[in-house]
Amino acid sequence: MLDSARWRMPFTGWYACDRTRKLRPDYAGATIARPALPIWTAHELRAHTMHTQESSLYSRLGGYDAITALADDLLPRLQLDPLLARFWAHRGADGLKREQQLLIEFLCSCAGASTYYRGRDMALTHRGMRIDEGDWAIFMGHAAATLSKLQVHEVEQREIVQFLQSLKGEIVETPA
Repeated sequence: MLDSARWRMPFTGWYACDRTRKLRPDYAGATIARPALPIWTAHELRAHTMHTQESSLYSRLGGYDAITALADDLLPRLQLDPLLARFWAHRGADGLKREQQLLIEFLCSCAGASTYYRGRDMALTHRGMRIDEGDWAIFMGHAAATLSKLQVHEVEQREIVQFLQSLKGEIVETPA
């Protein structure tokens, strides 16, 4: 049975639900079990810090269409690179399209859009692919070329490069 008095308590703010990680209303004196601090994955924390600025990177880049254009230019560059092509060998067209959509969703959600990224985290996604420092340097070169081709402003380019560098530890495998 619902305690009707609980719903009449004064609203005091928001808290992050431990199970769903969504914001829920907090009421003074409520007996709602909640974590002391929000529990975020590394991806959610980066996304939170990327769009808590005055204007989100997502809006400054031009929204979904601009990020789609970025993915449309970057992925073919990576797939056609002779040293990186091994990562897309033996992949079907459907798998490549799904990967492209996941990239778009990931970039949008990290840049401050309300898009939901339904893929796996970067460490799990890239585990076992044997991506090394050389592969990473080639990737960063292609990313820089894409940003230049799309005429992304210098401030946004630096922010994107900083974001990509924050992912390096999850993607590049260190030799044992």
